[in-house]
Amino acid sequence: MTTDTDWQLTRTFTSTSGDVRWDRLGQPGRPPVVLLHGTPFSSYVWRAVARSLARDHQIFVWDMPGYGVSEKATGQDVSLAAQGHVLTELLGHWGLAEPLVVAHDFGGAVALRAHLLHGARYQALALVDPVALAPWGSPFFRLVGAHADVFEQLPPALHAALVREYVTTASSPGLHPAVLDRLVEPWLAGSGQAAFYRQIAQADQRYTDEIQGRYGEIGIPTLVCWGEDDTWIPVAKGRELAALVPGARFEPITGAGHLVQEDAPAELTAALIAFLQRPL
Repeated sequence: MTTDTDWQLTRTFTSTSGDVRWDRLGQPGRPPVVLLHGTPFSSYVWRAVARSLARDHQIFVWDMPGYGVSEKATGQDVSLAAQGHVLTELLGHWGLAEPLVVAHDFGGAVALRAHLLHGARYQALALVDPVALAPWGSPFFRLVGAHADVFEQLPPALHAALVREYVTTASSPGLHPAVLDRLVEPWLAGSGQAAFYRQIAQADQRYTDEIQGRYGEIGIPTLVCWGEDDTWIPVAKGRELAALVPGARFEPITGAGHLVQEDAPAELTAALIAFLQRPL
Protein backbone atom coordinates (compact mmCIF):
# COMPACT_ATOMS: atom_id res chain seq x y z
CA MET A 1 0.00 0.00 0.00
CA THR A 2 2.11 2.87 -1.27
CA THR A 3 -0.08 5.11 -3.41
CA ASP A 4 -3.55 6.55 -3.24
CA THR A 5 -4.74 4.34 -6.11
CA ASP A 6 -3.54 1.05 -4.64
CA TRP A 7 -4.71 1.48 -1.03
CA GLN A 8 -6.06 -2.00 -0.39
CA LEU A 9 -6.98 -3.97 2.71
CA THR A 10 -5.91 -7.54 1.95
CA ARG A 11 -6.80 -9.39 5.16
CA THR A 12 -10.12 -10.40 6.71
CA PHE A 13 -11.20 -10.92 10.31
CA THR A 14 -14.66 -12.26 11.13
CA SER A 15 -15.96 -10.16 14.00
CA THR A 16 -19.19 -10.24 15.97
CA SER A 17 -20.51 -7.51 13.64
CA GLY A 18 -19.39 -9.02 10.34
CA ASP A 19 -16.24 -9.40 8.28
CA VAL A 20 -13.62 -6.70 8.86
CA ARG A 21 -11.07 -5.89 6.19
CA TRP A 22 -7.68 -4.88 7.57
CA ASP A 23 -3.99 -4.67 6.78
CA ARG A 24 -0.67 -3.61 8.24
CA LEU A 25 2.28 -1.51 7.13
CA GLY A 26 5.83 -1.35 8.47
CA GLN A 27 8.21 -3.93 9.81
CA PRO A 28 7.15 -6.50 12.43
CA GLY A 29 8.72 -5.88 15.81
CA ARG A 30 8.41 -2.12 15.64
CA PRO A 31 6.08 -0.35 18.09
CA PRO A 32 2.49 -1.07 16.99
CA VAL A 33 0.08 1.75 16.15
CA VAL A 34 -3.63 1.15 15.52
CA LEU A 35 -5.46 3.75 13.40
CA LEU A 36 -9.24 4.21 13.70
CA HIS A 37 -11.26 6.11 11.13
CA GLY A 38 -14.51 8.01 11.66
CA THR A 39 -17.84 8.34 9.92
CA PRO A 40 -18.67 8.40 7.05
CA PHE A 41 -15.08 7.54 6.15
CA SER A 42 -12.75 4.53 6.04
CA SER A 43 -9.10 3.67 6.57
CA TYR A 44 -8.40 5.44 3.27
CA VAL A 45 -8.27 8.78 5.09
CA TRP A 46 -5.20 7.56 7.00
CA ARG A 47 -3.17 6.57 3.91
CA ALA A 48 -0.64 9.46 4.01
CA VAL A 49 -0.27 9.44 7.79
CA ALA A 50 -0.02 5.64 7.89
CA ARG A 51 2.78 5.52 5.32
CA SER A 52 4.73 8.17 7.23
CA LEU A 53 4.31 6.51 10.62
CA ALA A 54 5.27 3.12 9.13
CA ARG A 55 8.90 4.28 8.86
CA ASP A 56 9.30 3.70 12.60
CA HIS A 57 6.17 1.74 13.60
CA GLN A 58 4.07 -1.21 12.55
CA ILE A 59 0.72 0.25 11.53
CA PHE A 60 -2.62 -1.57 11.75
CA VAL A 61 -5.46 -0.16 9.63
CA TRP A 62 -9.01 -1.43 9.29
CA ASP A 63 -12.43 -0.53 7.98
CA MET A 64 -15.09 -0.83 10.66
CA PRO A 65 -18.01 -3.19 9.95
CA GLY A 66 -20.47 -1.29 7.77
CA TYR A 67 -17.77 1.01 6.38
CA GLY A 68 -15.33 1.07 3.47
CA VAL A 69 -14.71 -2.40 2.08
CA SER A 70 -15.80 -4.27 5.22
CA GLU A 71 -19.07 -6.18 5.31
CA LYS A 72 -22.31 -4.23 4.95
CA ALA A 73 -25.45 -6.23 5.71
CA THR A 74 -29.13 -5.71 6.43
CA GLY A 75 -29.77 -5.69 10.17
CA GLN A 76 -26.07 -5.27 10.95
CA ASP A 77 -25.13 -3.69 14.29
CA VAL A 78 -22.70 -0.88 13.47
CA SER A 79 -23.33 1.19 16.59
CA LEU A 80 -20.60 2.62 18.79
CA ALA A 81 -21.30 -0.18 21.25
CA ALA A 82 -20.71 -2.83 18.59
CA GLN A 83 -17.59 -1.16 17.20
CA GLY A 84 -16.02 -0.99 20.67
CA HIS A 85 -16.41 -4.75 20.97
CA VAL A 86 -14.95 -5.25 17.48
CA LEU A 87 -11.86 -3.20 18.31
CA THR A 88 -11.31 -5.28 21.44
CA GLU A 89 -11.64 -8.45 19.35
CA LEU A 90 -9.17 -7.17 16.77
CA LEU A 91 -6.56 -6.27 19.38
CA GLY A 92 -6.74 -9.86 20.59
CA HIS A 93 -6.57 -11.21 17.04
CA TRP A 94 -3.50 -9.08 16.34
CA GLY A 95 -1.90 -10.04 19.64
CA LEU A 96 -1.47 -6.41 20.70
CA ALA A 97 -1.35 -6.00 24.47
CA GLU A 98 -0.71 -2.24 24.72
CA PRO A 99 -0.52 -0.58 21.31
CA LEU A 100 -0.38 3.10 20.54
CA VAL A 101 -3.81 4.16 19.32
CA VAL A 102 -4.74 7.06 17.04
CA ALA A 103 -8.47 7.63 16.50
CA HIS A 104 -10.50 10.12 14.49
CA ASP A 105 -14.13 11.25 14.88
CA PHE A 106 -16.44 8.28 15.57
CA GLY A 107 -13.32 6.15 15.96
CA GLY A 108 -12.39 8.27 18.97
CA ALA A 109 -15.55 7.17 20.77
CA VAL A 110 -14.83 3.57 19.74
CA ALA A 111 -11.33 3.72 21.21
CA LEU A 112 -12.59 5.39 24.40
CA ARG A 113 -15.35 2.82 24.89
CA ALA A 114 -12.99 -0.10 24.32
CA HIS A 115 -10.58 1.33 26.88
CA LEU A 116 -13.06 2.40 29.55
CA LEU A 117 -15.68 -0.34 29.21
CA HIS A 118 -13.93 -3.39 27.77
CA GLY A 119 -10.52 -3.22 29.36
CA ALA A 120 -8.54 -2.55 26.18
CA ARG A 121 -5.10 -1.30 27.21
CA TYR A 122 -3.12 1.28 25.25
CA GLN A 123 0.38 2.61 25.68
CA ALA A 124 -0.87 6.03 24.61
CA LEU A 125 -3.93 7.53 22.93
CA ALA A 126 -4.14 10.29 20.32
CA LEU A 127 -7.62 11.60 19.57
CA VAL A 128 -8.23 13.62 16.39
CA ASP A 129 -11.48 15.65 16.36
CA PRO A 130 -13.23 12.81 18.18
CA VAL A 131 -16.89 12.27 18.89
CA ALA A 132 -16.65 12.34 22.67
CA LEU A 133 -18.70 15.10 24.30
CA ALA A 134 -22.42 15.86 24.14
CA PRO A 135 -24.06 17.29 22.24
CA TRP A 136 -22.84 15.99 18.89
CA GLY A 137 -24.34 15.49 15.47
CA SER A 138 -25.15 18.25 12.98
CA PRO A 139 -28.78 19.19 12.20
CA PHE A 140 -28.40 17.23 8.95
CA PHE A 141 -27.08 14.21 10.84
CA ARG A 142 -29.98 14.28 13.29
CA LEU A 143 -32.54 14.74 10.49
CA VAL A 144 -31.23 11.75 8.58
CA GLY A 145 -31.02 9.66 11.74
CA ALA A 146 -34.67 10.33 12.53
CA HIS A 147 -35.82 9.47 8.99
CA ALA A 148 -33.25 6.97 7.77
CA ASP A 149 -35.92 4.73 6.22
CA VAL A 150 -37.10 7.63 4.04
CA PHE A 151 -33.63 8.72 2.93
CA GLU A 152 -32.74 5.11 2.13
CA GLN A 153 -35.35 5.22 -0.65
CA LEU A 154 -33.83 8.23 -2.45
CA PRO A 155 -33.08 7.72 -6.15
CA PRO A 156 -29.39 6.75 -6.49
CA ALA A 157 -28.44 10.00 -8.23
CA LEU A 158 -29.95 12.13 -5.44
CA HIS A 159 -28.34 9.93 -2.80
CA ALA A 160 -24.94 10.31 -4.47
CA ALA A 161 -25.30 14.09 -4.60
CA LEU A 162 -26.30 14.22 -0.93
CA VAL A 163 -23.36 12.08 0.21
CA ARG A 164 -20.87 14.06 -1.87
CA GLU A 165 -22.11 17.36 -0.47
CA TYR A 166 -22.08 16.03 3.08
CA VAL A 167 -18.53 14.67 2.87
CA THR A 168 -17.33 17.89 1.22
CA THR A 169 -18.31 19.89 4.31
CA ALA A 170 -15.81 17.91 6.42
CA SER A 171 -12.94 19.74 4.73
CA SER A 172 -12.03 23.40 5.22
CA PRO A 173 -9.94 24.08 2.07
CA GLY A 174 -11.88 21.54 -0.02
CA LEU A 175 -11.19 18.00 -1.22
CA HIS A 176 -9.48 16.99 -4.44
CA PRO A 177 -12.16 15.53 -6.76
CA ALA A 178 -10.39 12.16 -6.92
CA VAL A 179 -10.23 11.98 -3.11
CA LEU A 180 -13.90 12.90 -2.81
CA ASP A 181 -14.75 10.17 -5.33
CA ARG A 182 -12.85 7.60 -3.27
CA LEU A 183 -14.42 8.69 0.01
CA VAL A 184 -18.01 8.42 -1.24
CA GLU A 185 -17.55 5.32 -3.40
CA PRO A 186 -18.32 2.76 -0.64
CA TRP A 187 -21.72 4.39 -0.06
CA LEU A 188 -22.97 4.38 -3.64
CA ALA A 189 -23.05 0.89 -5.12
CA GLY A 190 -24.75 -2.32 -4.03
CA SER A 191 -25.43 -2.29 -0.29
CA GLY A 192 -23.72 1.07 0.18
CA GLN A 193 -26.78 3.30 0.12
CA ALA A 194 -28.62 1.38 2.83
CA ALA A 195 -25.40 1.12 4.86
CA PHE A 196 -24.88 4.89 4.78
CA TYR A 197 -28.24 5.58 6.42
CA ARG A 198 -27.95 2.59 8.74
CA GLN A 199 -24.78 3.89 10.38
CA ILE A 200 -26.34 7.32 10.91
CA ALA A 201 -29.53 5.84 12.34
CA GLN A 202 -27.49 3.87 14.89
CA ALA A 203 -25.26 6.79 15.94
CA ASP A 204 -26.88 7.34 19.32
CA GLN A 205 -25.41 9.91 21.73
CA ARG A 206 -26.17 7.62 24.66
CA TYR A 207 -23.03 5.66 23.78
CA THR A 208 -20.84 8.66 24.60
CA ASP A 209 -23.06 9.77 27.50
CA GLU A 210 -22.25 6.37 29.00
CA ILE A 211 -18.52 7.15 29.20
CA GLN A 212 -18.29 10.95 29.29
CA GLY A 213 -18.20 11.05 33.08
CA ARG A 214 -15.26 8.64 33.15
CA TYR A 215 -12.68 10.59 31.12
CA GLY A 216 -11.00 11.57 34.36
CA GLU A 217 -10.10 7.89 34.83
CA ILE A 218 -7.88 7.81 31.76
CA GLY A 219 -4.38 7.28 33.08
CA ILE A 220 -2.35 6.98 29.88
CA PRO A 221 -0.58 9.71 27.87
CA THR A 222 -3.24 11.42 25.75
CA LEU A 223 -3.01 13.89 22.90
CA VAL A 224 -6.05 15.75 21.58
CA CYS A 225 -5.59 17.18 18.07
CA TRP A 226 -8.25 19.39 16.51
CA GLY A 227 -8.75 21.20 13.22
CA GLU A 228 -9.26 24.85 14.10
CA ASP A 229 -11.77 25.25 11.25
CA ASP A 230 -13.84 22.17 12.12
CA THR A 231 -17.51 22.96 11.39
CA TRP A 232 -18.73 19.49 12.39
CA ILE A 233 -17.44 19.57 15.96
CA PRO A 234 -16.22 23.00 17.15
CA VAL A 235 -12.63 23.33 18.33
CA ALA A 236 -13.94 24.40 21.75
CA LYS A 237 -14.97 20.78 22.29
CA GLY A 238 -11.35 19.78 21.85
CA ARG A 239 -10.18 22.11 24.58
CA GLU A 240 -13.01 20.90 26.82
CA LEU A 241 -12.09 17.26 26.25
CA ALA A 242 -8.38 17.85 26.89
CA ALA A 243 -9.27 19.52 30.18
CA LEU A 244 -11.22 16.44 31.29
CA VAL A 245 -8.43 13.92 30.65
CA PRO A 246 -5.66 14.12 33.27
CA GLY A 247 -2.43 15.43 31.74
CA ALA A 248 -3.79 15.53 28.19
CA ARG A 249 -2.14 17.89 25.72
CA PHE A 250 -4.21 19.90 23.26
CA GLU A 251 -2.82 20.47 19.76
CA PRO A 252 -4.80 22.76 17.41
CA ILE A 253 -4.18 22.26 13.69
CA THR A 254 -4.32 25.52 11.73
CA GLY A 255 -6.19 25.60 8.43
CA ALA A 256 -7.84 22.22 8.92
CA GLY A 257 -11.50 21.32 9.15
CA HIS A 258 -12.92 18.11 10.58
CA LEU A 259 -11.08 15.91 8.10
CA VAL A 260 -7.63 16.88 9.36
CA GLN A 261 -5.93 13.96 7.58
CA GLU A 262 -6.87 15.48 4.23
CA ASP A 263 -6.60 19.17 5.10
CA ALA A 264 -3.27 19.18 6.93
CA PRO A 265 -1.61 15.74 6.72
CA ALA A 266 1.93 17.05 7.25
CA GLU A 267 1.01 19.06 10.34
CA LEU A 268 -1.01 16.20 11.82
CA THR A 269 1.72 13.66 11.10
CA ALA A 270 4.34 15.85 12.74
CA ALA A 271 2.21 16.18 15.88
CA LEU A 272 1.58 12.43 15.99
CA ILE A 273 5.22 11.47 15.45
CA ALA A 274 6.35 13.77 18.25
CA PHE A 275 3.73 12.30 20.56
CA LEU A 276 4.15 8.63 19.64
CA GLN A 277 7.93 8.72 19.95
CA ARG A 278 7.83 10.44 23.32
CA PRO A 279 4.37 10.14 24.91
CA LEU A 280 3.69 12.63 27.68
